[in-house]
Parts: sequence; C-alpha cells; structure tokens
Amino acid sequence: MSFRMPIGPMMVCSALLVVAQGGFAQAKVAVVNMQAAVLGTAEIKKADAQMQATFKPRSDEIQNLQKEIEALSAQLQSGKLNDQQANDVTVLGKRRQTELQRKQDDFNADVQAYQNEVLQKAGAKMQAVVKKLAEEKGYDLVVEATTAIFFKAAMDITNDAIAAYDKANPVAAAPAGK
Repeated sequence: MSFRMPIGPMMVCSALLVVAQGGFAQAKVAVVNMQAAVLGTAEIKKADAQMQATFKPRSDEIQNLQKEIEALSAQLQSGKLNDQQANDVTVLGKRRQTELQRKQDDFNADVQAYQNEVLQKAGAKMQAVVKKLAEEKGYDLVVEATTAIFFKAAMDITNDAIAAYDKANPVAAAPAGK
C-alpha cells in the first residue's frame, strides 16, 4: 500500500511559497480549469461532431448486432424450437456474442485512441494559450482549478482561455451544401 500525497497540491503550495518568499509584493494569481477550457473550445466541439459522424456506422452495426442477439435469445426462450433448431440458434448466438465483443473492443479502442490524440494536441495548445494569457494580463501564477481548495470566481480565467484559444485556433466552417 502506498501513502503518497498527490503531487498537484504540493506543487501549488510550493509555488505559493516561492511567490511569498519573493517579497511582500502582491502576487497576481489566476485559476483555470484546464479540462473545462479544452472541452469548451470550438475545435473540440467540432472534433466531437466529426468523431460522432466517423464512428456512427460502427456504432449502428454494434447496436444491430445487439438486437440480433436479443432476438436469438427471445427465440430460445419462446419454447417453440425443436432440439436441433434450439442448438442451431444457441451456436449462432454464441458466434454473434463473440463477434459483438470483438467489435465493441475494437470500437472502444479506436474511439479512445481518437479522443486521446485530439485531446493531447488541444491540451498542449491550451497550455500555450494560458501561458500567453498569463503573460499578457501580468499573472505571476496560474493554478489548476481542480487542485485549489478555494478561490474567488473573479480569479477564474477559464472562459478567457477558451476565448483566446478559439481566437488563436479558428475552426473552419463546414462547407455549404453538406
């Protein structure tokens, strides 16, 4: 069993200690919720819509396979099949169940990989945007909102970060006629 303290709060405390030791000058601190900032961007919203469209055929295929398995199960439970038919339906049901599991696993892995790729790129860009925003507004320290125990709403720059990100990374409109 490990008794490790989360690193985020330790980093915040260390950063505040460094700022405090720098003198008695008032430190300008801001707070940002990086997850909300990234997910709130137009780029991520567009990527989500693209992901939904890209993976919809496979999702529909999985749903149809689930319905087929349910229909086979209902046939078995109806009691209207002779032994040979029941055996055939059972074998088919097992094959479909294996196929469904494989397709679900592949689907989930592909969706996860797509999401990770998009979010990793957007997260890196958001960090650069937050850094630039902090420099422009003269913040000495920007803290992740999820690690802060308390902060005043006026310190939250999440919406400013979203706006700056969208300005720096404009999303091309979908072509007309689609």
